[in-house]
Amino acid sequence: MYKEIKPIYFPDDNQAHDAIIEWWYFNGHLKDKDDNHYSFMNCLFKADTKKVKIPYIKNIPFIDSLNPLKNFYFAHSFVSDISAQKNYKETQNISLVSRDSFNKPLLFANYISPILTSGYVNNEIVETELFNFNMKTEFMNLDLKSKKQPLLEGGEGHISVCDRESYYYSLTDLKTKGTINIDGKTIEVTGKSWMDHQWADVSYQEDKWSWFSIQLENGLDIMCVEYDDKKKKDFLVDMIDHEGKSEHYKNLILKPGNEIWKSSQTKAEYPLSWTIEIPDKNIVLKVRSLMSDQEFISNAINYWESPIEVVAIVDGKEVPGVGFMELVGYPSDFNYLLYMSKDIKKQVSEIFKKRS
Repeated sequence: MYKEIKPIYFPDDNQAHDAIIEWWYFNGHLKDKDDNHYSFMNCLFKADTKKVKIPYIKNIPFIDSLNPLKNFYFAHSFVSDISAQKNYKETQNISLVSRDSFNKPLLFANYISPILTSGYVNNEIVETELFNFNMKTEFMNLDLKSKKQPLLEGGEGHISVCDRESYYYSLTDLKTKGTINIDGKTIEVTGKSWMDHQWADVSYQEDKWSWFSIQLENGLDIMCVEYDDKKKKDFLVDMIDHEGKSEHYKNLILKPGNEIWKSSQTKAEYPLSWTIEIPDKNIVLKVRSLMSDQEFISNAINYWESPIEVVAIVDGKEVPGVGFMELVGYPSDFNYLLYMSKDIKKQVSEIFKKRS
């Protein structure tokens, strides 16, 4: 429990915090001039080296060295070509972050993968002005400009689910333009994106959650989540309308559909369609994944991250939209350490080369 809940303050709280776990997460839907549909996700994670308790971290040599790193970083990113049903993933189980990251007036993070055998790409998340960003990875170079003020989850930017407390805010309507790079081609794109920033003093938990970000064409943006600690479930709904008015509820009904994708690697089964009911607002959402294989395997967990299409019924009227869903902690038959041991050893070796 936090001894004192502090109000969110900008631009300071766009920066890094002294927390056990923290992430800066972006997703979006994009189109090119020929109306081909793409999506992306990019997330940079920061974790307290000694407190986060991710299982494989204790086996990394520099954790217990005479000069241990206070924090370590990792990053996940992808671009999905929805029209062609192909995705392009980058998983950095360890990321090297520049010394000037998180040391500028606005958010600035520069990081690379330690796998340097084929050269490297500087990844950046740069806040060019308050709530506007440039984001660059191997597969994208995008400018994102917020059209709304932040949505403070829970009303104040502090939430509690199953006794897990965290600070949490979202930028739900980011006008986006730039380029994506796939199959050796640079493609100009435009679209709409979403940003989450969350930080918490909780260690690694084998919990389960089903999370959705939804952007409706009437300007209503919704975050909703079912959180399950295997003993009880908690629900959250946060929304912001086209005028910037926000509302917050804890009554949510999630019903998975019959369409399931089963991973050949982890054997986890992920529902591809859902019915979401928000009784307090008389809203029913039908959502369906726009991609098939969207599983990530990293840092002792496997999870599903996918763009979705949405049809909402709001006060009896049909409203289309788009969004993303994230499914974490779904049962799997999987030995992560065996699967990733070679990759982790290679990354650690590269880090020591870099530090020597």
